[in-house]
Amino acid sequence: MYILYFALAALGGALLAAVLGWLESGEAFVARKFFSSVIRAVFAAAFFAISSAFIVPTTPAEWVLGILGAIVGGAGIDAGGNRIAGAIAARHQPTPPT
Repeated sequence: MYILYFALAALGGALLAAVLGWLESGEAFVARKFFSSVIRAVFAAAFFAISSAFIVPTTPAEWVLGILGAIVGGAGIDAGGNRIAGAIAARHQPTPPT
């Protein structure tokens, strides 16, 4: 059951990072951009579900640290994915003639 909790925490962290990024940008909501963050959130949840299968939290401190780590890790995966996608998009844009 703890695997599901860690996966949901990572999913929530990644979606929280996506929503906060959209609010910070001040742009109108674009579903296409948000959908790519949802895909990254699902990958983050899968990653933390697989990785948490190798640990068994036994104390409350391990639970708290595991959940907080999954939230921060999910947010980091989304933020890193946005940076990588932005770098790839910037590299493939045509340069205007001078």
